[in-house]
Amino acid sequence: MKISGMFDRKKALWSFEVFPPKPTADMSVVHKTLAELAELSPDYISVTCGAGGTGNRRTAEIAGIIKSLGIEPLAHLTCINSSAADTEKSLKELSAAGITNILALRGDRVPGAEESKDFRHASDLASFIRARGNFDLGGACYPECHPESASPEEDIENLKKKIDAGVTHLNTQLFYDNEDFYRFAERLDKAGITVPVQAGIMPLVKKSHVDRTIGLSGAKLPGKISRMIARFYDDPESLMAAGIAYATDQITDLLSAGVRGIHLYVMNNSYVARTITGNVAPLLASVNR
Repeated sequence: MKISGMFDRKKALWSFEVFPPKPTADMSVVHKTLAELAELSPDYISVTCGAGGTGNRRTAEIAGIIKSLGIEPLAHLTCINSSAADTEKSLKELSAAGITNILALRGDRVPGAEESKDFRHASDLASFIRARGNFDLGGACYPECHPESASPEEDIENLKKKIDAGVTHLNTQLFYDNEDFYRFAERLDKAGITVPVQAGIMPLVKKSHVDRTIGLSGAKLPGKISRMIARFYDDPESLMAAGIAYATDQITDLLSAGVRGIHLYVMNNSYVARTITGNVAPLLASVNR
């Protein structure tokens, strides 16, 4: 089923994001994690191309496993280091696996890597995909403004280009201050952008998340979560509990405010997904009643 159609049936979607394993990873572990996530009945599960510009490898394979479990996959597709021919090949692989939902992304810049001569922006990729198959296209957006945008106004103009190119729904970059999301929603409303937007929530439950994710995303840290990190940084069990609690509070507030969905960056951790899903399930059910 196309994800854009899911928004016609529900007031708020609930979805997860996972990343492909390393080529040397034990695939039985991957299958187990995906099966555990599928048991939580998300509306869909997205699968990334790997952080740091590692490309579109294995995305179709993992998306195919997700589909075999009865859950709709959303396959990420990046273009910053891909030619039109590379992208054509990736689309054929996804189509062969029965994948109809794609998140069209530019991708991370990689120092020293040759950038595409065919694609400069995610909107270029979206237009390319739209002309080549019956895919439903999602896009990324940035509540705190894209780091390469000169201003929030320019950021919104670039977002409108994605939608004009065929993007039907949006997932946000992670954020930790809900007021940033609400201000972003106001900018979308003023610009006449009406496609559904899911809030991307990344629980900070491990030291590695704190060190790597924040550095890559550049997300602002409110005092509340900075104090949490400072207090529990070297206490893994407490950091896990506190990170889950913070994410639960964020999601509760967002659902109460009428957000169209939550996209939970679970970092392939089914325990985190299961615990947070359990925490918010009654509220989510009430919203969608």
